[in-house]
Amino acid sequence: MSMRDKVQEVLEKVRPYLQADGGDVELVDVSDEGEVSVRLTGACGGCPMSQMTLQMGIERTLKERIPEVKKVVAVNE
Repeated sequence: MSMRDKVQEVLEKVRPYLQADGGDVELVDVSDEGEVSVRLTGACGGCPMSQMTLQMGIERTLKERIPEVKKVVAVNE
């Protein structure tokens, strides 16, 4: 299983929590260096707490389950 597939699998587990608040997360890219780029959409896209959601929720979960993940960044484009 590729790193991208592993990340997508973990995001599928996180997604219901975001959707419960009217948001979602979309995987944009996974670099060879372990940087994961995601796009927060829906209510999460403009939420003032989105950075905390990204770091405390998404990044923490990805790092716990996939040690190769070093960083998670949000992209807007």
